[in-house]
Amino acid sequence: MAKMIHSMIRVLDEARSVDFYSRAFGLSVADRVDFETFTLIYLSNAETGFELELTVNKGRTAPYDLGNAYGHLAVSVEEVAIERERLSKLGFHPGELVELNRDGKLFGLFFFISDPDGYKIEVLQRHGRFL
Repeated sequence: MAKMIHSMIRVLDEARSVDFYSRAFGLSVADRVDFETFTLIYLSNAETGFELELTVNKGRTAPYDLGNAYGHLAVSVEEVAIERERLSKLGFHPGELVELNRDGKLFGLFFFISDPDGYKIEVLQRHGRFL
């Protein structure tokens, strides 16, 4: 069977992105691999073996066009309201808390936040399928 191991996003500023993911989600650099025209930075934490790969293309100064497909990363937390407040105090501007119900039962409680390059991250309460 295939095993999901990482997801990649392109970022403009390595330090700014590493700082955001560290302070926002407790991710730290697991590996950094430098090539002539780009650098790969792998971020992870003890919660999961899944990694976020940041790709920095050297010499690029223009922001990436993220398109309109609304793709996003997702993380789960124990207490989503507390996490939203913590991120707000860090100056990261999380979106409003949203409750999604199905058949009269809670399906998901979440908010979105954007990283420094505009990528959306969904922060979900650990509940149901989002453990």
